[in-house]
Amino acid sequence: MAVVPMKKMLICGLKKDRKKTLEFLQRQEVVELSDDIKHDAVFQTADFLSRKAVFERNAALAEQALEVLAHYAPEEKGLFSALEGRQLLSVEVYEEKAAQHRRIMETASRIIGLTKAIDEKEQLLVQKKRQMEELLPWRRFDFPLDFSGTKSTKLFVGSVQKRISEEELLAVFGPLLDGAVCGQILSASDEQSCFWILCRKRDAKQAEGALQGLGYIRAPRVAGNPAAQEKQLKQEILEVRKEIQKTKAEIRELASCREELKFVADYYRMRAEKYEVLNGLSQSRSVFLITGYLPADRVDALKAGLESCSDIFIEFSEPGESEDIPVLLHNNGFSEPVEGVVESYSLPGRGETDPTAVTAPFYYILFGLMLADAAYGLIMVAGCLFCLKKFPRMEDGMKRMLKLFLGCGISTTFWGLMFGSFFGDAVSVIAATFFHRPDISFPVLWFEPVSLPMKMLAFSFALGIIHLFAGLGMKLYGSVRSGHPEDGIYDVVFWYMLVGGLIVYMLSMSMFTEMLGLGFTLPLLAGQIAAGIAVAGLVGIILTGGRESKNWGKRILKGLYSAYGVTSYLSDILSYSRLLALGLATSVISTVFNQMGSMAGDGPAGVILFIIVFVIGHSLNLAINVLGAYVHTNRLQFVEFFGKFYEGGGRKFRPFAIHTKYYKVKEDA
Repeated sequence: MAVVPMKKMLICGLKKDRKKTLEFLQRQEVVELSDDIKHDAVFQTADFLSRKAVFERNAALAEQALEVLAHYAPEEKGLFSALEGRQLLSVEVYEEKAAQHRRIMETASRIIGLTKAIDEKEQLLVQKKRQMEELLPWRRFDFPLDFSGTKSTKLFVGSVQKRISEEELLAVFGPLLDGAVCGQILSASDEQSCFWILCRKRDAKQAEGALQGLGYIRAPRVAGNPAAQEKQLKQEILEVRKEIQKTKAEIRELASCREELKFVADYYRMRAEKYEVLNGLSQSRSVFLITGYLPADRVDALKAGLESCSDIFIEFSEPGESEDIPVLLHNNGFSEPVEGVVESYSLPGRGETDPTAVTAPFYYILFGLMLADAAYGLIMVAGCLFCLKKFPRMEDGMKRMLKLFLGCGISTTFWGLMFGSFFGDAVSVIAATFFHRPDISFPVLWFEPVSLPMKMLAFSFALGIIHLFAGLGMKLYGSVRSGHPEDGIYDVVFWYMLVGGLIVYMLSMSMFTEMLGLGFTLPLLAGQIAAGIAVAGLVGIILTGGRESKNWGKRILKGLYSAYGVTSYLSDILSYSRLLALGLATSVISTVFNQMGSMAGDGPAGVILFIIVFVIGHSLNLAINVLGAYVHTNRLQFVEFFGKFYEGGGRKFRPFAIHTKYYKVKEDA
């Protein structure tokens, strides 16, 4: 378990080497840049935000083009494509592709232009369809809708917002125009009636007044008769659709440029990130300065690489006490997967011990006890090993997560064997139902929690006590390591005496041991000695719990308040009963599904039913209880374990790196 020691770096070079230096640092991904140089009349920062914005806009344009291709020409991806990781590029290949970024951006612009053309044509299509819908009620009219009559006649073409018959329409004009009017209903519905009315020109004003009384609305002014217009619109719609299909086909042809677009999106992301660094870089007219932090074990390699690619001055030093140093963890293969758990809580603060190595064994054990089925564990192990072997380039975060579940799967298999659980009681159910052998069952190496729940509860409490005491041990180690061993005695040893003495005292009480189903009771003398030790620990806590106060009255009161914290240990120990609860839940649910599957007997229908229920039921049970085990294991680590010693508050090490989406550039690729 270790927090990687950090060195502070200072680089001074000529401006002509600035680009090469930054690109090298970005590819190495080992330096977190800082800006702690005081600006003066010589060294100042330049404004590169406008150029950064251009690169971000280009990256967004390339991503937009990729989204268009994904819509019109979807990329075929495998079931596990998310695990494949980014493609590796050598520096030489990267530079070759980078030289073509302008041509690729022209392709991206072309794709965006084509999709805009499609949008415009689809809007035109909607417009023409709307025009056709407007013409439908007038299709029986044989003249242009904008025709208004002859020299001696006046034609009104329009509609009213209700259903009206031809007789009702003409009856409105009869008394006014002496019957010198004719008309026709073209279409009628409950919402609208369309018609034409023809009258003498001298009667036009009277006719128009009568129409206004009906709520007359003039027909749309369309040249040509509606039938001809409808035919023309149909032809135009057909032509627009052909153009849309042609444009879509052109986009699909450009799908061959998908990988180039991915590269250029990453290329501009990298450049935007580089210019963000440049924006805060201290520089004069001819010199630039770079400061930052890097792991101490990478100093020599970085120095050699920088000096080989450019003429610069580079210096390394120890960070000052007041500096905000980033935190990077380094652990062995067994503990490394649990770093993500520690990080999700908080990274170690300055001078604090990395708890990963101590957290790891407890994490695996607790997870395995909560799932505790050998078959489920083997499925987890096989699945994680397959993904790790099949996809070696997967992202580090995903790889670490799979390694974590690999360790949890091994632990689950172990505890499943100890408790005799393999898909619950599937072995005995299958043997009894389909082979009529009730004597066959999966062997139990220790005991069955379902049959002996109190024994499992006692084991859970014992493991919880060990877990809590390990947390106190970490606090003792931290106190000694920081040069304050007396704090370790006051805050840890006295609590060991109090809590440990109380536990031993209760184990000397037959009522307590019988309640938990323990097969032993400690001698009365051991209980009396333990009680004395507990009292001594209590006195020590009362006298030292408020030692920061000079007033003895306040010190004793604070000490009493600290001693009251013994109740929190009781609740912490009781929290480990979730090991029993979740372990039993996995086993009982498995048993229920096995019994449900065997209800149809041993015939062909029974076999089919059992297979269906078995696969669906155990898949659901595995998914639900893996999630439950993960959540509750984290909870026991964060609250019960870390609460005893760990403060955290460290800042994660974030190196200047290539934060790309599709490609990964490596010096040794």
